[in-house]
Formats: sequence, structure tokens, C-alpha cells
Amino acid sequence: MNREDFPLLAEGVYLDSGATTQKPYQVIERIDRFYRNENANVHRGVYELSAKATAAYEDARETVARFINGNSDEVIFTRGTTESINLAAFSFAEPLMKEGDEILITHMEHHANIVPWQLLCERTGARLKVIPVDREGNLDRKALRGMMTEKTKLLSLTHISNVLGTVNPVKEIIAEAHDRGIPVLIDGAQAVGRTPVDVKDLDADFYAFSGHKMYGPTGIGVLYGKKKRLERMRPYQSGGDMILRVTFEKTTWNEIPHRFEAGTPNIAGTIGLAEAVRYLEGTGMKKVEAYEEELMDYALARLEKIDGLEIIGSPAKRSGALTFTLGDAHPHDIAHELAMKNIAVRAGHHCAQPLMNYYNVPAATRLSLGLYNNKQDIDFLAEALPEIREKFKL
Repeated sequence: MNREDFPLLAEGVYLDSGATTQKPYQVIERIDRFYRNENANVHRGVYELSAKATAAYEDARETVARFINGNSDEVIFTRGTTESINLAAFSFAEPLMKEGDEILITHMEHHANIVPWQLLCERTGARLKVIPVDREGNLDRKALRGMMTEKTKLLSLTHISNVLGTVNPVKEIIAEAHDRGIPVLIDGAQAVGRTPVDVKDLDADFYAFSGHKMYGPTGIGVLYGKKKRLERMRPYQSGGDMILRVTFEKTTWNEIPHRFEAGTPNIAGTIGLAEAVRYLEGTGMKKVEAYEEELMDYALARLEKIDGLEIIGSPAKRSGALTFTLGDAHPHDIAHELAMKNIAVRAGHHCAQPLMNYYNVPAATRLSLGLYNNKQDIDFLAEALPEIREKFKL
């Protein structure tokens, strides 16, 4: 699907889209056009070039909001999912916390959805509680229900696991949390470019994602937040365009979402993100989702037949990522050998060390899919792995 749209994929097999996706010509050319023909700072100049850049920047906000079915004043531009979660932790969650309060996360979280909450707990005396997963990689919903109490001030969980590919039933989980008055943040880094996301339908309080995992540029991301939440939040960083008026005695904050966007933003990245959205919309998110599901089923069928290969987890619904071990071969050796054959995969703990420890594997190899992959890519991988297994057999 659309492989010819990606200039870097003329040769080789790229199976590391969970880390970052490749960029289509459409996105690359839009960023190039901005720097060639539209480059100026935004929100500051009355001259035509600045007005043009400002219009493109704010149009990008409208485009992203439409894509996730949010409102434009609920879309905050950040550097990525990690900064988005940190923003929510500092600006929303921390003022709510007192000693003994609790934050819930799951055992399958990326470090970006663990560490900010740990630091918050250190600052406030709150407690971080971890919802277990079963050996198949599914969230323990019964345990989750039992862990939500009057002390719970926030639930933060991933939409799709970057290691297991587990697709969590986030809409149902959000509804259960809201029934108990608990706000919810969703880490959507692995979801937005793979499946249709409607933040209003999900009823998420916050939804965080990154441009570079959805065929856009690096260094740009989004924190969606319900307006009623954002309006009560303090600024995360200060200076530049996030103010209305400054004196030496007092500063008045700008309206949302601008009060959370201090300094000169990543203008080109934002415009590139909007172009990635248009690319995905042109392809059709339901089509993208169906295609990746078909390809994942094919990958599972091929890899399950390889002697000595063990796939980590078997969730009820999987998307995007498949992580495995292969006999005595170290994951980094596997990745190196595959790289010699021009096949790119990921090896390591995948920024999810607690989850890897749960499965008693310090590291593993991961393939993660993009809409430019095809069955031939999977075949190349599957054909290379038995030879690697034999090479490193003890």
C-alpha cells in the first residue's frame, strides 16, 4: 500500500515503524515549501510573510483537531508524546495531588508514561499503583476495577502497547473510570497512525501522540485535552507567546491552547504534521487499519512456524508490534544480522523495562509495521531468521 510514496524505501525492508515512521513525499515537500516560500515567525508579525506562516500554523491546528474529532482550542502542540504527558503531569495532575493520593498506570507502559508519574509522586507524596497484565498481554480489567478508589486522582494508560501490540479497550476503561469520577489520559503514540481515533467518542480527558509515529516530522506532538480541563491548568513553561501582558509585578496568561506553547514553536514540524494528517486522510484510516490487521495476521502465521522463535504475549487484539526471542541468539545479534541483509528491526527493552522484566527477558527483537509494508517484507524476515538461529545456536 502506497510504498512508492516513501522515497527512503526504494531499497531494503523497514520494520521499525513503532520507533519512527518513514515520511511520504507529500510531507517532505510541504516542509521544504514552507522553508523556501513561507518561513517567518508566527503570531508576531504584521507583514505578509508572517501572516502567511501564522495562517498555515493555525490551519495545522484545525487539521489535527478535525483528524481526532476535537476542537482546535483543545489541541496543544508539544515536542511529542513524552512532553505531552509531562505537561499533563505538571499542569493538571500535580495541583490535584496530596500525600496518599494515587495515580494508576498499567504494567505495559512505555517509560514515558511511567517516569513523569514517578517524579510527580516524589514531589507530592502520592503513590503510583500498577495495574497488572496477564501472560497473554491483556490488561487485568478485574484488578483495574478493584484498584480504582476515592484516592485515585488519575488513570493513565497506553492505547496500544509498543511491545506487545495489545490494543486496550480504552473507551470502556474510560467510561468505568468516569463512573468513579477519575480523569483519564491516553498515550496514543502507537495508535493515531494505525486506527481511527475519535477523542469525543472515547471521552478521553487527555490524549497524547507524536507526529513522527504517524508519517510526520520528529519534534512535534500533540496533547489533546478537554477544554474544561485545560482552562483550569497552570502553564507548563513560560515566556514568549503564552502571555497576554507582562509587567514586573504580574503576568497575565494567554487563552488556551496558547498558554501552553511557550516560545517560538516548531512551525515547520507543525505544518508537516498537518500534511501527514492529510496523507492519512487521503488513504483512509479504516483502510490503513484493515491493511495493517491483515499484515499482522500474516506476520504471526509466518513467524509462529519458525523453530525456536517465541512471540511475547498473545493479546486478544494486537496491532502494529510483534516482539519475539529466537533460541540462543541475543536480540542485538539478531538485529545486527538482519541489518546486514538490509532488514531494519528493533532490539532491546523498547523503553518498557518493567514489562520485559515481567516476561523475564532483558531484551527482545521487535518488528513493527507501517502502511508501506507488505507480505514480501515479512517473507524476507521469516526466511532470514532460521539461518540466524542456527548461527548463534549454543
